[in-house]
Amino acid sequence: MDIGSIIGLILGLGAVLAGFLLEGGHLNDLVAQSSPLIIVFGGTFGAVVLSFPLSEIKQVPAALSTVFKNKKTDPIGIINHLSELSEKARKDGLLSLEMEAQNSENEFIRKGLSLVVDGIETEVIKDILDRELELRESIYEKTAKIFEAAGGFGPTMGVLGTVMGMINVLGSMGASPDGLGEKIATAFLATMYGVGFANLVYIPIGSRIKAKAANERMVNDLIIEGLLSIQAGENPRIIKEKLNLTLIEKMNGKGEGKKGAPAAETEAEG
Repeated sequence: MDIGSIIGLILGLGAVLAGFLLEGGHLNDLVAQSSPLIIVFGGTFGAVVLSFPLSEIKQVPAALSTVFKNKKTDPIGIINHLSELSEKARKDGLLSLEMEAQNSENEFIRKGLSLVVDGIETEVIKDILDRELELRESIYEKTAKIFEAAGGFGPTMGVLGTVMGMINVLGSMGASPDGLGEKIATAFLATMYGVGFANLVYIPIGSRIKAKAANERMVNDLIIEGLLSIQAGENPRIIKEKLNLTLIEKMNGKGEGKKGAPAAETEAEG
């Protein structure tokens, strides 16, 4: 589990609810009426489905799981592992890495090593691995855009729900004033749902997906650089030093992520 994501979600929603209760509100007041829920969440979901192909919508659960799963991406450990592989290759040859190509815990290292052991040309290996990274990153990016879109639609649906509620309120102004305050409160619930979930859930999740994608890209870039250095027969100590410098540059924002953007900060998760 990614504790940071869970803490952030609980802290954000909890702070809002705590403030509401301190003002004298009751939790039952937030869920007693179903119409604001239907308008805001139903409208937001419908707008998102209309905006994106179903093939992209289907990728949401898998990408969402990355937000709350703690995937190991320890760059220091990977650099040390690549250094060990380079020492083995230098002593016993590239073919000695065949077992590592099958048993390495890191899927990307397994794939890259298989290409190196098979004697594929350097440019071809780099092209294959870069294209796979682009494919993975595009999936993350599309999913992040879906959540960002939901963050844009949510407040709008909230305002729409409030306007619809106020129409009912104004339409009953000439009748008995009984329950008028409750109707107004119900109308404004829609705005609260729309703005609250957009800024506490949808947009932060989209940002978290992008951050994890950038971190994964950074680590995989290190793997590509290390594997190509192993194939070239470079000194293991030089490889380790070079990868450490690359990591430091990326962590300080000097390295380039996708399309020249600074790489996200590294999370040594485990």
